[in-house]
Amino acid sequence: MKFESLLIHGGIDGDASTGAVNVPIYQTSTFKKGKFDADNTYEYSRSGNPTRAALEKLIAELEEGYAGFAFASGMAATTAVLSQFKTGDKILISNNIYGGTFRVLDKYFNNFGINYSVFNSSNIEELKNNIDDSVKAIFIETPTNPLMGITDIEEVAKIAKKNNLITIVDNTFMTPYLQKPITLGADIVIHSGTKYLGGHSDLIAGLVIVNNNELAEKIGFIQNSTGGVLSPFDSFLLIRGIKTLALRMDRHNSNANIIANLLKDRKEVEKVYYPGFEDHPGYKIQSKQAKGYGGIISFLLKEGYDYKKFLENLELITFGESLGGVESLICHPATMTHAAIPSEMRQEIGITDNLIRLSVGVENVDDITEDLIKALEI
Repeated sequence: MKFESLLIHGGIDGDASTGAVNVPIYQTSTFKKGKFDADNTYEYSRSGNPTRAALEKLIAELEEGYAGFAFASGMAATTAVLSQFKTGDKILISNNIYGGTFRVLDKYFNNFGINYSVFNSSNIEELKNNIDDSVKAIFIETPTNPLMGITDIEEVAKIAKKNNLITIVDNTFMTPYLQKPITLGADIVIHSGTKYLGGHSDLIAGLVIVNNNELAEKIGFIQNSTGGVLSPFDSFLLIRGIKTLALRMDRHNSNANIIANLLKDRKEVEKVYYPGFEDHPGYKIQSKQAKGYGGIISFLLKEGYDYKKFLENLELITFGESLGGVESLICHPATMTHAAIPSEMRQEIGITDNLIRLSVGVENVDDITEDLIKALEI
C-alpha cells in the first residue's frame, strides 16, 4: 500500500463489529473481564485502549518501526524515552534542540544523575569527539529547532551502532511523510503529535516509535507504569488528523518555499534559515534523507528593527506557541520555545532576540505574503 493510502487505511481500518469506517472512541476506563482466568486483550485504559492501540499501530506502520506508543504530550513521550536511562548515563543532544527537551534534561533528569552534553549535530567529527564510556544515547532533531540545522541521520546511526549507543530522533518537523529515521538506522523516533500529525491545533499528544522488541518492552513498561497515556478522544482526533497529512504537508512545503524566497529578498531581513535553499550547508543531506524541506522557516530581522512591533502587527499569521497547524503560526524563540536555555548558550548558538520562527500554514500563499509584507513595512 502506498503511503498516502496507508495514512487512511493503516493501523486498524474501521470497526469490524459494526462496519463503521472510523475506529470508535472507546471512552471507558475499564473492561469487563468475563471468566475468572480469561486473558483479556484490554483490562484498564491506562494499560491499553482500543482507540489508542489503533493510533499506535498506525504510527508504527507509517514510521516503518516495530511498535508505537501514544502519550499525553510530546514532552511526556520524550520523558518516557529518557526514563530508560540510569544514574551516571549521559545523553548527547543537538546544540539547538527544542527548549523543552533541554529543560527536562537540565532541570529534571539531572536530579537523578542522568547527564547530557551538547554538541553540533551537523558536525560528525564533533559527535565522535564527544563519545565516552558514559554516553548511552544520541538525541538529535533534524532539522533542528529553530535554526534548521541538518544532521545526517544515517551517519549518526552508524557511529551509534559502532559504539553500542541508542539513536533517538525527534521527527516532529518532518513527519514520516517526508522523513523516516528508522529506515536510516535510528532506534527510536519521537513526535509531538500536537504539531503536523494532528495538524489542526486542537489536541496535545506525543508519540514514540521503536525499532525492536527490547525497546518496545522498555517503553511499554514505562508507559504503563508512569501512566502518561493519550486519551481515547485525543487518539481519535490524531488518527483523523493523520488521514490528511500528505495533502497538508504538500501545501506546507510549497507555501514555505515561496515565503522563504520572499523573506530572503526583503531589506528588513538579515538571514533566512531554510534547508530548501541550495546554499544551505545541509541542503544535500536534507535532499538525500527527506522528500522535502518542511514548513518551518526561521529568520533574523536586521539589527535595530523592532521585532516586537513586527510580531504584534501581523493579522492573518497567529503570534503564539506551537507549530504545524493548518494556520500560520509565528513565535519568538528566545522568550518562548527556547526560554529555558541559558541566555549565553542561546547567544552562542544563534537564538538571538531578533530571531523569528515561522510555521507556514496552508492558507492561500498570497494572503500569507501580504500579511508579512504589511507587518514588515509598518
